[in-house]
Amino acid sequence: MSEQRIQRLLLTGAAGALGKVLRESLRPGTATLRLSDVAPMAPAGPGEEVVCCDLAVKTAVDELVRGCDAIVHLGGVSVERPFEEILEANIKGVFHIYEGARRHGVRRIVFASSNHVIGFHRQGEVIDADCVKRPDGYYGLSKSYGEDLSRFYFDRYGIETACVRIGSSFPEPKDRRMLITWLSYRDLTSLVRCCLFAPALGHTIVYGMSANRDAWWDNRAAAHLGFVPQDSSEPFRAKVEPFPPLDPSDPASRFQGGGFVKAGPFETS
Repeated sequence: MSEQRIQRLLLTGAAGALGKVLRESLRPGTATLRLSDVAPMAPAGPGEEVVCCDLAVKTAVDELVRGCDAIVHLGGVSVERPFEEILEANIKGVFHIYEGARRHGVRRIVFASSNHVIGFHRQGEVIDADCVKRPDGYYGLSKSYGEDLSRFYFDRYGIETACVRIGSSFPEPKDRRMLITWLSYRDLTSLVRCCLFAPALGHTIVYGMSANRDAWWDNRAAAHLGFVPQDSSEPFRAKVEPFPPLDPSDPASRFQGGGFVKAGPFETS
């Protein structure tokens, strides 16, 4: 893979908030950027291909992956939802992506995992890539499955993957927890680029966070990526800290996954 340019890069989840950011920021590093989602997307611009694709449909995903040299996989449900919804997009979908990659010779994938894979670790506990996974819901379970699936496809088929455990990627942190988990859009782009162009990727788990003052996550095992975050949540501290903290008895104040640890169950009458 060229260290400078990817011929055809597939970006799934391109209609989502982070997909829109990466559509703009990854475009200069590609000859052709193939964009996919089930939701409406802006029309294709120069050097772009726009493809509507349901990740739960294996034949459609297989055709989507055909001809691509690398994949940035953001597609799927991005919040805690009933298991049946998570199953279609996040579990079947990631399997279809990796099967398509195997069939069509794609050698490198950046998988948008999540901090919710480790959401039931305590706040203040510093963990690394080798920590026990403690998903905080169906969404976190689906990302844990994606990490295991990607490891299998690396061990068996040699498909390299970076599993990016994204913290909280928004224009600015919204609460005290996000002062620790925040990932700026600029640092998100830099991290994805590092994953795409690192000379050797293997199977890497990396936490997606900016250079915030406080940290729960240790990225030393991903040092080979060369990712050096440029932003910090500190400029927003004075804006966030006046809001009262959560009650100490609230699970969202005790566990790293925040509010996700208490979302659901989604029972129907």
